[in-house]
Amino acid sequence: MDMFVKKRIKAIQKGDQNAYAEIVELYKDKVYRLCYRMLGNRHEAEDAAQEAFIRAYVNIDTYNPTMKFSSWLYRIATNLSIDKLRKKKPDVYLDEEVRGTEGLTVYSQLPAKEASPEDTVESLELQETVQQAIEKLPEKYRSVIVLKYIEDLSLQEISEILDLPIGTVKTRIHRGREALRKHLGHL
Repeated sequence: MDMFVKKRIKAIQKGDQNAYAEIVELYKDKVYRLCYRMLGNRHEAEDAAQEAFIRAYVNIDTYNPTMKFSSWLYRIATNLSIDKLRKKKPDVYLDEEVRGTEGLTVYSQLPAKEASPEDTVESLELQETVQQAIEKLPEKYRSVIVLKYIEDLSLQEISEILDLPIGTVKTRIHRGREALRKHLGHL
């Protein structure tokens, strides 16, 4: 896949916009999920993901081909999400899902394994509780927790995305887990 991406990037740098559409198609879901986990809001995540792709396109000439493209793109998306968190004002969207309503969350869109309705509700409530706990974390811990446990990235990739030493990433993951334990200690 890396060779495919590198070929597409070379085509983009030569002016082929269709090549960029293929890159967007390849990474759109992952970038959206990353932004959603960071921001906790579907609309803001869509905006951040779209802006990340625009920034990546505009700055494609600054991409270092020795680095994984996905790490570079995730770094852009993570930084945009952190910026949005810093500037965040209370927003209300009329079509936003209502918290605590049965079956009206993003999690309900995941394929189910023939679970009973009670198990489904419990699972949704647990996922909502964990997401709320993640949202309460300071952004420096939230970003590493989302990248490590939600996006399943390696310590090296997280280090590259956040431009932090691996030791700092490990420390933040540990402290983020401890903070989550405190928030979720009642479970």
